[in-house]
Amino acid sequence: MTARCARKTFTSMARRSAHAAAINCLKKQSTGHKQRSFRSLNRRRVADSVAALRHQACHTTLHLKDPAVNKLLAASLLAAGLAFASVVQAAPTLLNVSYDVMRDFYKDYNSAFQKHWKAEKNEDVSVQMSFGGSSKQARSVIDGLPADVITMNMATDINALADNGGLVPKEWVSRLPNNSAPFTSATVFIVRKGNPKALKDWPDLIKDGVEVIVPNPKTSGNGRYTYLSAWGYTLKKGGDEAAAKKFVGDLFRHVPVLDTGGRGATTTFMTNQIGDVLVTFENEAEMIAREFGRDQFEVVYPSVSAQAEPPVSVVDKVVDKKQSRALAEAYLQYLWSPEGQEIAAKNYLRPRDPQVLAKYTDRFPKVDFLSVENTFGDWRTVQKTHFVDGGVFDEIYPGK
Repeated sequence: MTARCARKTFTSMARRSAHAAAINCLKKQSTGHKQRSFRSLNRRRVADSVAALRHQACHTTLHLKDPAVNKLLAASLLAAGLAFASVVQAAPTLLNVSYDVMRDFYKDYNSAFQKHWKAEKNEDVSVQMSFGGSSKQARSVIDGLPADVITMNMATDINALADNGGLVPKEWVSRLPNNSAPFTSATVFIVRKGNPKALKDWPDLIKDGVEVIVPNPKTSGNGRYTYLSAWGYTLKKGGDEAAAKKFVGDLFRHVPVLDTGGRGATTTFMTNQIGDVLVTFENEAEMIAREFGRDQFEVVYPSVSAQAEPPVSVVDKVVDKKQSRALAEAYLQYLWSPEGQEIAAKNYLRPRDPQVLAKYTDRFPKVDFLSVENTFGDWRTVQKTHFVDGGVFDEIYPGK
């Protein structure tokens, strides 16, 4: 082999090695979901690459005295070493699949958890988020989105993971305190500044000329809580099931458009200026204030609200495959920590910790809550009765 051939050989090898290193780095940065087995495989590939370079060097010893050849070999080995370092040092990554109106909360919480994990384990961790209508998000996980944890706004959506593929066990709800719901929320009315149509309680929403913005109960937990709150209001006022069905049907006849999730409904109401009232969770009111200004709307608490209990769960089949269970469980458990509860309260989510809740009574008015399970039965019954295809909602919603 001539010196020129050796230089060409090592130039090609250096380019291939550097290219492979770049590809490995990009894969690691873009997915964040690679398993330890993938990292082990990369280590073996890097080691094989280094061995191949050394083997080639042994067969061209006559020309390694050439400084140009030595520089190219050094560059190739450096590129391989950088690829190995990127594999070894890359931070573990969690994917949290959540629902629309939790963006601000998890932005704050993820930062706090990363600092906590670094202090406890001396390890960096990356947390990726996916947001959307809760039922659509659950369907994405069932269809293969590799969520380490799922943080929904009602048990129905996590039950779906147990019922479709056994992604979580049937008893998932008992694994964490408070039925796996670290905080609660209430349903509120967001009305135009000055409340020009005097919308104060549920019956006001079915007045002539009132347009109500609410997401689709079949795709959004936000929409389901609105539906159940209105139904429960009728029952609490002495009405029977037939009266409740009629009232909720009248309410949805005042809905001009059904968005798939809470964020879409907020955009319809605030950005597109459609509707007289947006029915949503109380923490969404704070998000609207931060984005659009507090002078653009008012918050009205109706006399009755279903108590929203947003549950969380590790996605067992995913974390066992990725070997990320310990990190995923710690991530969820920290929601009940004093810091996690403080972050919840600051984002207008009602904390479970009574000491933290007592500090924020000014932002959490007393509400006449109704329990969904005590009023309607367990969540599987609620889903089957009201929100499956052909259920009560399909019977009463004229836009079907």
